[in-house]
Amino acid sequence: MGFVRLDEFRERPEREIKKVVCVMPAYNAELTIERTLNSIPAGTVHEFILVDDCSKDRTVEVAKSLGITVIAHEKNKGYGGNQKTCYDAALKSGADVVVMIHPDYQYDGRITPAVVSLLRTGTVDVILGSRIRSRRETLEGGMPIYKYISNRALTVFENVMLGQNAGDLHTGFRAYAREVIETINYHANSDDFVFDSEFLAQSVYHGFRIGDVPIPTRYFDEASSINFRRSTKYGLQTLQVMLKYKLAQWGLSRSPLFAKSPRAMEAGRQSAATA
Repeated sequence: MGFVRLDEFRERPEREIKKVVCVMPAYNAELTIERTLNSIPAGTVHEFILVDDCSKDRTVEVAKSLGITVIAHEKNKGYGGNQKTCYDAALKSGADVVVMIHPDYQYDGRITPAVVSLLRTGTVDVILGSRIRSRRETLEGGMPIYKYISNRALTVFENVMLGQNAGDLHTGFRAYAREVIETINYHANSDDFVFDSEFLAQSVYHGFRIGDVPIPTRYFDEASSINFRRSTKYGLQTLQVMLKYKLAQWGLSRSPLFAKSPRAMEAGRQSAATA
């Protein structure tokens, strides 16, 4: 998180949080949904929403049996397309805070109450669960060495480009204040994995504050993971996102990625009309 003067922290009011919604972008997660759900302390989340992206297993049936609100895509929309549906549903549900966690039990949901508390303070707007507390813990936890190296390289580069100091910018555990999702034009984002990189660049562009917390992670057969080829594609696409961000920041590009969402622009027009 960038440096902020102490008096600026004191001036920020606490965020009112009446409803916390946890969204789960799912694909073939029948074996891990229940464990993911049970890892989140009871009473922390008011509603769970799972968006199934045409799984070939019993993900939908298992999620419904657990009392989770389920939205099933009729055709596969990709990881980014899945998240678009997740955030649309969370906003419609009246979420003040949205926690996104992959339902593959890779991320430890026990940190959810701490994340919600941090967002309540108003000092941050976006929180990332960082898998990289130390190199030893990360590798002993099972992260493949090539993923560790690429994560470190990409994260350092992105921090420099975005002016941030986050430990892990490629995590599958994220939490957002409602105003972040309302403002960002995420429907302009990719439907692929680079959606996450675009969303973070958009968050910084619109002045939202990013923080992170360490999160224990697990790597095992049922945990989702992308292969080396797709990881390489994702890395190259992330570099392109950083270039787009800098061009927009310097006023040299008018990419739709960095425009405000139609919802935010309409709210701005209404506010101006009544001023």
